[in-house]
Amino acid sequence: MLVSLALLLLGALAAVVTPRLIARAEWPEREPVVALWVWQCVVAAVLLSFGLSMTFSAAAAWQAVRGQVFAPAPHAVVEAYALAAYGPWSAVIAVLLALGGLWTGAMLTREIRRTRLRRRQRRAELLVRSPLMPGEEPGSGRLVVLEGERPDAWWLPGAAPQLVITTAALGRLKGRQLDAVLAHEQGHARARHDWLLHCSAALATGFPQVPVFAAFRDEMHRLVELAADDVASRRFGRLTIALALVELNEDRGVFGPCPTPDAQLPLRVNRLLSPLERLTAGRRLRLTAAAALVPVIPLLVAFVPGLSALG
Repeated sequence: MLVSLALLLLGALAAVVTPRLIARAEWPEREPVVALWVWQCVVAAVLLSFGLSMTFSAAAAWQAVRGQVFAPAPHAVVEAYALAAYGPWSAVIAVLLALGGLWTGAMLTREIRRTRLRRRQRRAELLVRSPLMPGEEPGSGRLVVLEGERPDAWWLPGAAPQLVITTAALGRLKGRQLDAVLAHEQGHARARHDWLLHCSAALATGFPQVPVFAAFRDEMHRLVELAADDVASRRFGRLTIALALVELNEDRGVFGPCPTPDAQLPLRVNRLLSPLERLTAGRRLRLTAAAALVPVIPLLVAFVPGLSALG
């Protein structure tokens, strides 16, 4: 049972330690796109560790599963894993991890259904507030202007994505600020940030006590905004997008002394106005490559005994 337990401990260790290590680092704020990639690789490694642990535990517990997993493997490879000596706990571990996998799938399915429902509701509300003109096709325009006293702008994803903006926002945004807001929201759409937010929300909702999933959700909400800010700032300048954020949100009290649900906004504006120097291209490449190797670790733990037997 050594391989199965090693994979289980590896996943648990990564789930507990990794969020603390990344929280201490300063570079994610400077390179949010790289940080998004690192988080995805870490979560993939955790899930892969638990999935492989479940597979080996099930193979040790039930001959039928063992026959499927090791069907093409030589006898020496099967002997290298010493599955017969795993003991009765292998079945318990396999069942618990399988239940966790089913729960993860259920949470993802629920999140997808909720997202589709919310999207349909928002599009229905949009048609009520901004009805189609005669001859106009639904979703034919990428920009929709709504009458409203509150300055707001958001991207509505889907098969026909649209940028929705209120008349109050149009009245406040000056010069290229509107273009910067559009570039910000298009940055979300091109990178499919909505999928990252949905997956992280599903994992955090399904396993609220697992530190890596809770941190994954919180960091996705923060990092996707920083990444979209950078997309807009590269085209229109940091000052332009910073002023646009202030114009859209200054009436909501987010820049006051009391904490609000949008407490990240002042930090985003400060980051735009006082930018930190980016990492060098070489360091970005090294971080990206190192993150890509993280999911390989559980694969090595799983396959080293078999490869050693073949060698």
